[in-house]
Amino acid sequence: MDIFGDINDFSLNKGIDDDTDFIPLLSTEDEDSMQNEKVPEILPILPLRNTVLFPGVVIPITVGRDKSIQLIKDYNKGDKTIGVVAQISDSVEDPGIDDLHKVGTVAFIIKMLRMPNGDTTIIIQGKKRFKILEFTQTEPYHKARVEAYPDVKPIEKDKEFDAIVSNLKETSQEIIRISPNIPSDAGFAINNIDSPAFLVNFISNNMNAQTSDKQKMLEVSDLKERSMLVLEYLNKEFQVAELKNQIQNKTKQDLDKQQREYFLNQQIKTIQEELGGNNFEQEINGYVEKAKTKKWNDTVKETFEKQLSKLRRMNPNAAEYGIQTNYIELMLELPWNENTQDNFDLNNADKVLNEDHFGLEKVKERIIEHLAVLKLKGDLKSPIICLYGPPGVGKTSLGKSIAKALNRKYVRMSLGGLKDESEIRGHRKTYIGAMPGRILQNLKKVQSNNPVFILDEIDKVGSDYHGDPSSALLEVLDPEQNSTFYDNFLELDYDLSKVMFIATCNNLSSIQPALRDRMEIIEVNGYTVEEKLMIAKNHLLPKQVEENGLKKSQLKITDKVLEYIIENYTAESGVRNLEKKLNKLTRSMAVHLAKQEDLPKLNEETVLKLLGPTHLKSKYQGNDIIGVVTGLAWTQVGGDILFIETSLSKSKNGKLTLTGNLGDVMKESAVLALEYLKAHPQLVNTTTEEIEQLNVHIHVPEGATPKDGPSAGIAMLTSLASALTKRKVKKALAMTGEITLRGKVLPVGGIKEKLLAAKRAGIKEIILCIDNKVDVEDIKPDYLKGLTFNYVTKMEEVLKLALV
Repeated sequence: MDIFGDINDFSLNKGIDDDTDFIPLLSTEDEDSMQNEKVPEILPILPLRNTVLFPGVVIPITVGRDKSIQLIKDYNKGDKTIGVVAQISDSVEDPGIDDLHKVGTVAFIIKMLRMPNGDTTIIIQGKKRFKILEFTQTEPYHKARVEAYPDVKPIEKDKEFDAIVSNLKETSQEIIRISPNIPSDAGFAINNIDSPAFLVNFISNNMNAQTSDKQKMLEVSDLKERSMLVLEYLNKEFQVAELKNQIQNKTKQDLDKQQREYFLNQQIKTIQEELGGNNFEQEINGYVEKAKTKKWNDTVKETFEKQLSKLRRMNPNAAEYGIQTNYIELMLELPWNENTQDNFDLNNADKVLNEDHFGLEKVKERIIEHLAVLKLKGDLKSPIICLYGPPGVGKTSLGKSIAKALNRKYVRMSLGGLKDESEIRGHRKTYIGAMPGRILQNLKKVQSNNPVFILDEIDKVGSDYHGDPSSALLEVLDPEQNSTFYDNFLELDYDLSKVMFIATCNNLSSIQPALRDRMEIIEVNGYTVEEKLMIAKNHLLPKQVEENGLKKSQLKITDKVLEYIIENYTAESGVRNLEKKLNKLTRSMAVHLAKQEDLPKLNEETVLKLLGPTHLKSKYQGNDIIGVVTGLAWTQVGGDILFIETSLSKSKNGKLTLTGNLGDVMKESAVLALEYLKAHPQLVNTTTEEIEQLNVHIHVPEGATPKDGPSAGIAMLTSLASALTKRKVKKALAMTGEITLRGKVLPVGGIKEKLLAAKRAGIKEIILCIDNKVDVEDIKPDYLKGLTFNYVTKMEEVLKLALV
């Protein structure tokens, strides 16, 4: 709403002279008097732009058109009564007959003023509404024949109309209260208006509405209907004013807070300068000096300068300042071109690798090959190696030896249980507490861009709604892509091609196929008893003696005792459990020394007393019982032996029962074996009918352990045949192989682990598929000493070899 001039209680009847400097309001008597006045038949028409005049309302108008000025001059000398009509379009400079609305207001010229800039301003008051019938003159200004356009007033004591008028007053007061541009006098003016008709006109004239909307209000004859329309527009204006007020208050509060923080920061800065310098400025100057020592390419240098400039402009107490500081420090501390010089002495590398690890020839050979090519070529992308094997065989510790042999820095990152992709790629800087991924964090830690980087337990990477880290590793472990590795926090390409990544895993099947394809898989198999003996003597014992505060002379263990510990207290592919047992022995010796007692001589009896009774289950138990066969199995911790037991009982309708926590594939092998013997009963000297009248129960002991896979097929066939023929299985015999309904024996995997488990268990003879012969030949002959191999192609051959 916009109120003009000072508003006081004034009546038209009191008169208006030339010195009047206030705007009158209508009383009820004034309104009645005005309504009784007759509308002249002919009226000069003054076109109005951007405004509509309502009866009883006083407004100032600046007159600029020649026609309008002439009209005002002529009628200001006479009875001062004119007609004002709003233009249909405000853009028309010289409105014609068709450019004017048909309904207007009779106006009385209160005063004419000559302004300092030469403009003419008149103050007019609306009286009654009129409707143009026809125009009688267009020059020098418009004249028209008009008729009165009276109000249709509601009946007396109309409650609905009274409620509308009350609402109009209240809403107007609310708008005045929340609008800083409207003087408080406007509220008094509205309160002092007694006439409902004048109240509606006064609000209509002064409200913030379009000219076209105000013209609609003027043209509504029914006063009740017009007041409802005005209330509708007024409510819209109130909502807009309220929203503006909220926005203004909010921005004012934000500005006040910023100003307060600014003044406080300025005071802190002044105090710091008084105390001996600005810490923030010193930090930034330190960054600049450090940047001078870096060898960056143009892109990195430009980014650093841009981000440093941004840091200078930031408020040191803002939350983003810490993130920006972390970013600058990361750029400065990352080893962009800093690396270690490789040691190209192949003999030294070979020596270091052999000193730290016994066996593992394939891995050592691959490292020596890489070093040889690097020595000849001078530049080579580092290989992405994955060491695959059971726990405890030295995969992780091998990384340290490789770093030592190559004279490189060593860094290890455990991926076990990792579920968030941001751990690899980092967080975007928009987040509070954002930081780079662990790849860049570890490189920053070692200060070298060509370390040996161990990605431990890569097969145990998980995934959830945070993303899939194994997919993020695709870029890290691809030699074609990792030269431009993108970290979300750094937002720059970083070269990882010089890093030698070595991943370790226990299970290849759980690694994403695309990730597995990018790595060079090197299988690290389990150790034989002889190898474990050498590892214990050369590595484990010296380490335990040193860690437990003993001297080498105080712990003497013969090879025979070590072998006894290995065979009776450890059943594993690696040496982790063996190390624990040796640790227990050395601690026991330390207790005797601390008590100043004589050290006991370590023999089998002493070991039994110190380590307790053996609990190993994977020992050969003999084939003295019909229907019991020894099979070979592969587990994630190496090979193992298992026993297949079969019992028969007579029944009218024979059925097959399988127990021992068997998987679907293993159950299918049992069904295959039984159906094959039903189809070929002559192999077991019986008939199909006799077999069908037997209840067959196959059990694999250790029911708490899940078992699955096809490799027990020939063992189940032999167990069934032994039970049906009542012939025992040959002593110290074990077997592994898949079977088919055609009677073929198929190859299986994990041969080395299975053979080492068989040797640990005391097995002397092995039955394998002929296609597994290549796997046996790939194993060092020393590992197979004492084992006899029988290679078969058909299931008939298995029975001939196995049954006594």
